[in-house]
Amino acid sequence: MKIKTTVEFRDEDAGEIAERVARSLAPDNLTSMHTEITKKSAKIHISTEKITSLIATLDDLLMNAKVAEEVLEELEE
Repeated sequence: MKIKTTVEFRDEDAGEIAERVARSLAPDNLTSMHTEITKKSAKIHISTEKITSLIATLDDLLMNAKVAEEVLEELEE
């Protein structure tokens, strides 16, 4: 069974931050992941065979996104 999900980072006022976060995470994308960037959001599409793999991937992705966002906010201050 194929399991698919999409994580969307969206911010009406700071689409650039969503894009920067997505671009900073992209080098770690697995072959089952695809990043889509628009003006106001960044979407990361994930597909996998196992729910445990999806949970682990999402956990890593969200932790790395949090760190990337914090670094970008620090650089802008």
